[in-house]
Amino acid sequence: MRNVVVLGIGMTQFGKHPDKSLKDLGREALYRAVQDAGIELSQIEAAYVGNAAAGLITGQECIRGQVILSGAGLTGIPVINTENACASGSTAFHLAWMAIASGLYDVVLALGAEKMTHPDKNRAFAALQSGTDIEQLSSFPGYEEHKEGQSIFMDLYASEAREHMMKYGTSLETLAKIAVKNSYNSSLNPYAQYQQAQSLEAVLQSRMISDPLRLKMCSPIGDGAAAAIVCSEKIARQFTTKPVYVTASVVVSGSPSKDQKIDTVQRAAEKAYEVAAIGSEDLQVMEVHDAAVPGELLAYEQLGLCPPGESGRLIESGDTEIGGKIPVNPSGGLISRGHPIGATGIAQIAEITWQLRGQAGARQIRNQPKAGLTENVGGFLNGDNGTVNIHILKR
Repeated sequence: MRNVVVLGIGMTQFGKHPDKSLKDLGREALYRAVQDAGIELSQIEAAYVGNAAAGLITGQECIRGQVILSGAGLTGIPVINTENACASGSTAFHLAWMAIASGLYDVVLALGAEKMTHPDKNRAFAALQSGTDIEQLSSFPGYEEHKEGQSIFMDLYASEAREHMMKYGTSLETLAKIAVKNSYNSSLNPYAQYQQAQSLEAVLQSRMISDPLRLKMCSPIGDGAAAAIVCSEKIARQFTTKPVYVTASVVVSGSPSKDQKIDTVQRAAEKAYEVAAIGSEDLQVMEVHDAAVPGELLAYEQLGLCPPGESGRLIESGDTEIGGKIPVNPSGGLISRGHPIGATGIAQIAEITWQLRGQAGARQIRNQPKAGLTENVGGFLNGDNGTVNIHILKR
């Protein structure tokens, strides 16, 4: 397997873009990535395009990637579509990594794009609900409390929060501090959907979504795109003297067995650490899947930052803030940077790449990090994540 380098990164601002199509968003991210890489469009040999919801939001099915890239200047190359719920973008990135690592291509594009906003908001919620086994919705955790007009996944996260609070004594204020931290980070991020820091009081007083989760503890509906140009080490030497390497790319599906002893995120993380030949203690920055605050809370434990039950203490210590020992979600995370689902995984890759290069601007972590991790999950099936995708990048 060849070494794989992230050569170029580009993304749009995440947010509500009623006047922009998927094509507009995809091209903007693509052109920024190409400019960042310093290559010509003609050098891209294949494209892997992640999108989760266009079929239900706009009716575009079957050839979503080809449609998104039509007229962009990429003609005649293979375009591979990936749909893997909220991990569609990171799945596209995984396939792009595989194409380079295997020697099939030398330069490829990974693109994630999504439009979630629509005059009928229920389309977005229906699209999110399709990330479950719809024949078994009545057994979905928290389903009995589900209200129309919101994401069913917020009920799942709420049930996880209640369980953690009951088992370990985690307080509502501690949960809210994750949202406070991430809103501050996103206030420093020009690509973020929300760019205003929130106080603890503002988070706690925001509208109840699914007890104990308030509105500002949950990721918003939005649009956006993110792109990465990945290449072989040989090609990278022609364009950069400071390459960012993909040292692990792991995709793990949830276990169909209720007897599975190890959490799927933990299982994926252990595999990624083994492939990259590092441990969690060797990482200096992480982007994790905080579609709601419990996602980040649990990720601390699942990824090995602390023992089970200690994640609340980690939040209170400040260690996961930008100036802390192991900053988590310096971009603002899904809660504040935004979560146009097909684009999220590559947006995480973008943030880690910028941090490793020292190009993250006002949110740059001090003592420029050498290694970072992204954790992106998608869907829910048989009491487990549908997929967990983890990437480790090093400079």
